[in-house]
Amino acid sequence: MATDFAAALRRFLTSYLAGLRGCSPATIASYRDTFKLLIAWFRDERSVPPARLTLDHLNAGAVTAFLAHLQEDRHNSIATRNQRLAAISSFATWMQAEDPARMPCWQDILAIPSKKQDRPAVRHLTVDQARLLLARPDRSTRQGRRDATLLATLYDTGARVQEIADLAVRDIRLQKPAMASLTGKGRKTRHVPLDGATVTLLASYLEENRLDQPGRDDHPVFFNQRRARLSRGGIAWIISKYQAQIRDPLLAGAAISPHVLRHSKAMHLYEAGVPLPYIRDILGHVELSTTEIYARASTEAKRKALEAAYQDIVTSDLPEWNQDASLIDWLTNL
Repeated sequence: MATDFAAALRRFLTSYLAGLRGCSPATIASYRDTFKLLIAWFRDERSVPPARLTLDHLNAGAVTAFLAHLQEDRHNSIATRNQRLAAISSFATWMQAEDPARMPCWQDILAIPSKKQDRPAVRHLTVDQARLLLARPDRSTRQGRRDATLLATLYDTGARVQEIADLAVRDIRLQKPAMASLTGKGRKTRHVPLDGATVTLLASYLEENRLDQPGRDDHPVFFNQRRARLSRGGIAWIISKYQAQIRDPLLAGAAISPHVLRHSKAMHLYEAGVPLPYIRDILGHVELSTTEIYARASTEAKRKALEAAYQDIVTSDLPEWNQDASLIDWLTNL
């Protein structure tokens, strides 16, 4: 017979996350993995086998010890530790209504704070570096044309790599106004405008691969030799392949991932004067505060702001030395 913890966890992952909240499979898998680690920790560290694990075992002290185990024994980062805590806190929040008799216990778990971490710098390419990378595929070959179209679409839309991997033919609109329909976190869909050059590449690519024919709406836009959609790892490998061919030392030594191209697009939009709310909508951020990282990271925007603020206040005028009477007198009497 299942324990009360097993029964509650099943309802949480299926009825609540998948049914009521409509979370994506990736989100549910992340929550599931957290509890797999927690169950294994109870088994190995507390000698509580999964068959005997009950809700009474789950308290703030156990959760705190589990989080310490993640960092000290598994060497997880602060971000990973906080992500695991968020999954357990979501379970505790849900359990307050499911099991009000243990509400103080659940609230003690919810009181466990996240750890602060240093905000990493936003890694991005300059405009010239992005142009260099996107121009690298050999467009005289079929694979090169696919890769050129892939990189252009990834950069132009500022999409997450999974959003590009999931892109189907029906999600591309080439008629004016041209746009791509991207489905991101929480299965939320947004429409991102496409640049004219990207539209040209996509139109040629779809025609070459006969994806503009009837009945192809559900076919993946980007696929491999077996006509299966490209994976996230496959897209990352394509980027690294062309990066390795570039002789620019700054670009060759950088860690360029699909997400770096997303950061690059956002940074270039911001430095071109596009308002942050528009960039937020293009990237699919829920909160504007998430998009503000580009405002904090853009040294070019800061330089322009400072130049505009102090224009004509500080001058660089210097007198000619031979017109300085006091200096001439001093030199004469030396």
